[in-house]
Amino acid sequence: MTPSVHAASFRWWHGAAILVAANAVSFWPAGVLGDAAFYTSFRLPPYAPPDWLFAPLWLVLNITSLVALARVANLDVPDGAGRRRGMVLVSEGVGWLLFAVFTTLFFWLHSPVLAAVDTVAGLGVAAVSVVAAAKLDRPAAGLIGLRLLWLLLASAVAVSVALHNVDPFLSAAPSPGMKPFQ
Repeated sequence: MTPSVHAASFRWWHGAAILVAANAVSFWPAGVLGDAAFYTSFRLPPYAPPDWLFAPLWLVLNITSLVALARVANLDVPDGAGRRRGMVLVSEGVGWLLFAVFTTLFFWLHSPVLAAVDTVAGLGVAAVSVVAAAKLDRPAAGLIGLRLLWLLLASAVAVSVALHNVDPFLSAAPSPGMKPFQ
């Protein structure tokens, strides 16, 4: 019999607390002082999703990510898999931090470059989470994978916006040779 690492009790209210805390940090101060028209003022690539899609989609992705986090956190795993579970828990924590600071970077500081760095970092963190979770709990990996797919598109859009537009916060001009979108 292989000894196992007992799971922590991740309850629904832990997920609710994470969701509320991350969205509160995300909202403050950018939600109060941010510029809602900032995103639509940019030259966007033709594959950029409409701005109204972000809030409902992120709500769904936040919930699926929390379900995945609860599944992994509550697993009783063999000793050797405890490190893998820890990797999922840490990477998901970093993912929540990146989610929480995005609106401050983009809508309050007005920095598409910093927002692109945040988004690409979120993509990398989601990839680590999916790979680590896949050997522990396939449904959890699939739920995190939904966020990974969205962040593939979001990263392409964010990098494109950062390259094709002025960054007022960093006083950076568009990249040389970048042509405006049609």
